[in-house]
Amino acid sequence: MASRPFSPLRSLLLASLLAVSSPAWADDGPGTSAVRHANDGVKALLEQQPAPGSPAEKQLASQISTRLKGFLDVDQLGQRALGDHYAKLSPAQRKEFLTLLRDLVEANYIKAMRSNSTYEVRYLEEKEQDGDRLVTTELVLTRNGRPEVMSVDYRLRKDGDKWRAFDLVTDGVGLVENYRAQFNQIIAKEGISGLLERMRKKKAQNGP
Repeated sequence: MASRPFSPLRSLLLASLLAVSSPAWADDGPGTSAVRHANDGVKALLEQQPAPGSPAEKQLASQISTRLKGFLDVDQLGQRALGDHYAKLSPAQRKEFLTLLRDLVEANYIKAMRSNSTYEVRYLEEKEQDGDRLVTTELVLTRNGRPEVMSVDYRLRKDGDKWRAFDLVTDGVGLVENYRAQFNQIIAKEGISGLLERMRKKKAQNGP
């Protein structure tokens, strides 16, 4: 799959999860607690910094993948992004679409773990939004020697006893909205089969 449909994902996830978060507060809401836990867990794993290509790095990537499965609801993200097209997929196509999307999302996280950039996360607000939770944060970072503040909002839904993120909105641009626009564009020209083929190619480019 061409890199463009997935380029926002890498930048958003790099900005949001490779971060130095501020200490937890006793009055955190459930959504904020879930986001803090994910940030802190990934940060602790990143501090290991194994040698590139080593067995330890592969093990670390697996640990990050396991943690992300618990926090990021890729199935919900994919269904919302695909919209009405999702109902038209066969069971086999649904399974492949969600599996490929999950692989691509996790591949971007694993690539992002090699970054040495650090950020400070400020947790600003949590509120209910149509039965979901919206957690508003800011990233304070230095880019080209100049301080910069980036807004990153997490949309989470209750899944059993956990709150899981299905959308990330950076400076007003959300993953679900971005994917939806690009998926619709591809499907209009190439159909569902064309979208799946692009995703297969992108996965192959990422390697094992």
